[in-house]
Amino acid sequence: MSNILVTGADGFIGSHLTEDLVRRGYNVKAFAYYNSFNSWGWLDTLPPEIMKQVDVFTGDIRDPNGVKQAMKNVDEVYHLAALIAIPFSYHSPDTYVDTNIKGTLNVLQAARELETSRLLITSTSEVYGTAQYVPIDEQHPFQGQSPYSATKIGADRLAESFYRSFDMPITIVRPFNTYGPRQSARAVIPTIITQLLAGKKEIQLGSITPTRDFNYVKDTVNGFIEIAKSEQTIGEEINIATQQEVSIGDLASELIHQINPNAKIICDDQRLRPENSEVNRLLGSNKKIKELTAWEQNYSLEEGLAETIDFFRQHIGAYKTDIYNI
Repeated sequence: MSNILVTGADGFIGSHLTEDLVRRGYNVKAFAYYNSFNSWGWLDTLPPEIMKQVDVFTGDIRDPNGVKQAMKNVDEVYHLAALIAIPFSYHSPDTYVDTNIKGTLNVLQAARELETSRLLITSTSEVYGTAQYVPIDEQHPFQGQSPYSATKIGADRLAESFYRSFDMPITIVRPFNTYGPRQSARAVIPTIITQLLAGKKEIQLGSITPTRDFNYVKDTVNGFIEIAKSEQTIGEEINIATQQEVSIGDLASELIHQINPNAKIICDDQRLRPENSEVNRLLGSNKKIKELTAWEQNYSLEEGLAETIDFFRQHIGAYKTDIYNI
C-alpha cells in the first residue's frame, strides 16, 4: 500500500481522513502542528489501535524545511493544513497568506524536488463566492469575498501553475461545506448544536438566509480517497458536493426540532459577515467527481446530523458555548 502524508491531520477533516486511511491499510504519516503541550489535536482522540499505526510528525506548514522533511519517503500527499475561519481572516489576513498560500507553496516545492507520485491540494467552495449559476461546477468564476477565500484561490492557482509548468501529478480537491463529529464550534452546525445542548433557549446566529451544500465528513473523506485512486483526476479541479442545498434558517429549525423545540433563533450582529463578503448561495455540482471516480454520497443530511448530534452530546464539555468562537 502507498505511504501517505496527511497535512492538517490534527484537524477536523484531517483526523477523519487519517483514521479512514489506516483502516483501509495504508501507511500513514500525520503532519500535526507543533506546540509545547505535545498535543496532536483530534488525533489524540483516535482509538489506540489506530494511532499505533500512525507516524506523527510535528511541525509548521509555514516552514519549508520541516515540510520537506515530513514529505521524504512518501508516495502521496493529502494537503489539508490551512487556516479556515472566515471571521478570523478579517483581522488577521497576514496569517492566512503565510499559512494557506506560503504553506501550499512549501508543499508544492517539496513535492517537485522529491518527485512525489501524487499530490492532492485541498480547496474550498468559498473560492466560488455567491453562486452566479447553480449547480456550481468547476468552471464557475472565482470570487474572493473574504481574505480566507482569496488565499485559497491563490493556493489553488499556485497548484495549477505547478501542474502546468512542471507536469506534476496534482489534483485540486474542492469540498463543499463539510460537517460532522470533531468539527470546531466556529462552524454553523456545531454552533447551533452546542448552544442547544447547553440548554440555551435563544440560539445566536448570523444571517439565516444563505444556503449551503453540506457534506457529511465521511463522504468528504471518501471523496479524497476515490479522487486519489483515479488517474483521470490528475490536473483537474474537482468538487465534492451533494448537489442539494439548505438554508441556515431551515437547518437551525431542524436542529431545534430535534434537540429543544422551545428554543428560538436570535440574530447576533457580531456573527454577521460584511454585506459584500457574505456568500449567499452555495449549491455544488457533483457531476465531475461521479464521472471520474467511483464516489457516491452515502449519508443523507438527516443521517449525518444524527451522528453529529450524538458526538456533541458526548463531548459538549469540550466546547465553550458562552462565547462566539471565530
